[in-house]
Amino acid sequence: MQAKSKSAFRSRLIDFNRNFLDPDTPLSCIGEGSIGGKAEGLALISNILHDQLDPVKFPGITVEIPPMTVLCTDAFDAFMAQNQLYDLAFSDLPDARIAHAFQKAELPFEVLGDLRSIVEQVHSPLAIRSSSLLEDTINEPFAGIYHTKMIPNSEYDPDVRFRQLVEAIKFVYASTYFRGAKGYRKTIGRQDSDEKMAVIIQKLVGKRYRNRFYPEMAGVARSYNYYPMKPARPEDGVVNLALGLGKTVVDGGISWAYSPAFPKAEPPFGSVENMLKGTQTSFWIVNMGEPPAYDPINEGEYISEENIWDAEQDGSLTFIASTYNAMAGRLSIGTGFKGPRVLTFAPLLVLKQVPFNDLIQSLLSICEQTLNAPVEIEFAMTFDPPCFGFVQVRAMAVPADVIQVSEEELEGKNVLISSEGVLGNGVEERIKDVVYIIPENFELKHSKVIVPELEQINEELLGADLPYMLIVFGRLGTTDPWLGIPVQWGQVCGAKVIVEATLENVRVELSQGSHYFHNMINLGIKYFSLPFNRQYKIDWEWLKSQKVIHETRFVRHVRLESPLRVRVDGRRSRGVIYKA
Repeated sequence: MQAKSKSAFRSRLIDFNRNFLDPDTPLSCIGEGSIGGKAEGLALISNILHDQLDPVKFPGITVEIPPMTVLCTDAFDAFMAQNQLYDLAFSDLPDARIAHAFQKAELPFEVLGDLRSIVEQVHSPLAIRSSSLLEDTINEPFAGIYHTKMIPNSEYDPDVRFRQLVEAIKFVYASTYFRGAKGYRKTIGRQDSDEKMAVIIQKLVGKRYRNRFYPEMAGVARSYNYYPMKPARPEDGVVNLALGLGKTVVDGGISWAYSPAFPKAEPPFGSVENMLKGTQTSFWIVNMGEPPAYDPINEGEYISEENIWDAEQDGSLTFIASTYNAMAGRLSIGTGFKGPRVLTFAPLLVLKQVPFNDLIQSLLSICEQTLNAPVEIEFAMTFDPPCFGFVQVRAMAVPADVIQVSEEELEGKNVLISSEGVLGNGVEERIKDVVYIIPENFELKHSKVIVPELEQINEELLGADLPYMLIVFGRLGTTDPWLGIPVQWGQVCGAKVIVEATLENVRVELSQGSHYFHNMINLGIKYFSLPFNRQYKIDWEWLKSQKVIHETRFVRHVRLESPLRVRVDGRRSRGVIYKA
């Protein structure tokens, strides 16, 4: 979205009237100033959905932006000034120190009454989300840079619910100045003083099942797909679906991917047995039971990961699961039979028990026309009755320059790395620094230990203004350390080329979460995927012969005499990296 339209978006939100659940005013704001990029996108789409989405095509489905109010940036300005936090915020203190200092500070008195009125009306979970000045622009994406906190908001005592809300707001404020956010701003040429934070307070989409609250389905849909499986084309788009909170999808967990043009086509698992191993078996929920250990600076304080068996007990798999018949060695759509459940989403995509795919195609088309660009939308959905919650929309960048890489170019003695699974487009010829995980030392059980090592090298190279290439094994940025290295985007944001590879003992399916995908595409970062048993390999011996700048047990940083030459053909998903 362009800056010149901000005042128009701002006018779409009315002033908060202390009636959070008023169906006539689902989007409102507290205070003055900006509502931030994320809220601007939702305010724009709110009117567009009302005007352009034909409800006759989707009878029985409620499509809505969940009720929300935005705490505008003037509250942030007042909070920072009255608590004298700027010096601390701009310092190099660890994230935990900054977060604790923000928790000790007081919110402006003027907003406390309005915030209190929200928890007095609502007794179901709330999502407290960032909406900064810089978020969700095409050229400077901030997907996943700032934090979101979900709170159960179910305690009988309104004082407890109010405390949870205030702590969550202050945590989002603090994330503006976490180390990853500062590093990321530096990579895009922004100063810390350029940023201000608005906060979205939004009713969470989902249902309560005893001590668990979650949506039956959450996902991300993109109108352009860099990795189409034939016969799908890039412009056919891609959708990733998961049970439970959307954290599974946006953080790179296991989800079901399909093209909206071919909803019945299954991912290439090769066998039913592989599908059983390769589909989602755990999901994220908001904990509505016994309060957890008090930890206001923990983003995941009130959420937890559960096994799919728990969802089976909840009865929440009806519209999203198939059942494995061991005797026949095949899957049957639905949950009307005994046997292991497999999250294939076939009741929706094959049987069309709810016209979900038609709805997604319509929404993608409407958003594309509105933003005049390919789009990515985040959503959550419940069934019986069907309710589709529209959570976020962003514009995407797509390849513009014509770069051609032929199959013949992918092999040769001067090739360091090549792949037919590449994301991005263009040429990169500045990189002399390569940071890579030492293959002979790596096992997935060590993935968490590697995070601070990568963060330290990233900070050093950012400080020296040196772009670098990063080579890892498994999924980068996943929240599951048994799938890859669970870094946050800001901890590796100086990398201009990222390579995800596999090993004999690391054979996970390579993919990235929504936040990583969005930031890499829109910032022009080149991403190479090297799945196991593919013909193209990394020339490790050549890398080992280069000058070592820094080395730990798991990570090696080398510097080349001359820069690498990186060429990526975004339209064919091919890329090649030539040795210096």
